[in-house]
Amino acid sequence: MKRRTPPASGEGLRKAIMALAWKQISAEGAPSLSLRAIARTLGITAPAIYNYFHRRDDLVTALILDAYEAFGASQLTALEATAPGDHPGRLSSLGNAYRAWAVANPERYQLMFGAPYPGYRVPLDVVSPAGSRALEPLVEVLEQARRAGRLAVPDFTDAGAGTGVPFAAVSVWTKVHGLVSVELSGQYPPFVRDPAAFYRHELSALVRSTIRGG
Repeated sequence: MKRRTPPASGEGLRKAIMALAWKQISAEGAPSLSLRAIARTLGITAPAIYNYFHRRDDLVTALILDAYEAFGASQLTALEATAPGDHPGRLSSLGNAYRAWAVANPERYQLMFGAPYPGYRVPLDVVSPAGSRALEPLVEVLEQARRAGRLAVPDFTDAGAGTGVPFAAVSVWTKVHGLVSVELSGQYPPFVRDPAAFYRHELSALVRSTIRGG
């Protein structure tokens, strides 16, 4: 990476650090992430970068939060062109946007759901709320379907005291996440020649099994 004129301090420098970190991860993988290398590229001292991120782990956590924010924004955008009453269409839009974002941002997706390097422990108290916010569009779509009497996933609580929405959200996410993760890791068998078409087929079946009349 070329040495560049250092940006101003404050939020501008923090964003520059994170942008270079994403480039490092994209080019060399998360294990290669180096605060000192980023500092050299930006033309600042190591102590200066430590004012923003004390450890590499802190930078990785910030990148995970950044990824969740971008992913959540893409989910919200996917709903803008779909009518509120079109429950199957809204769920399909979210599912297609999920894969599209992951394929376009594999390093971000993998950092969100994988172990970046040995020894890193996800601070769940920090990351879990961000993950929940990113999935709020899915939960809302399912809740709207439930209110309309269209949700097909039952409530699995012992007393039937829930709504079925949390179980539907878990069901949808695990299936979509599994398909996308297999594709990104290149684990499909050779006869699956068109992962995008296969995904669309599976998503269609998932929508039909989740929303009545879907």
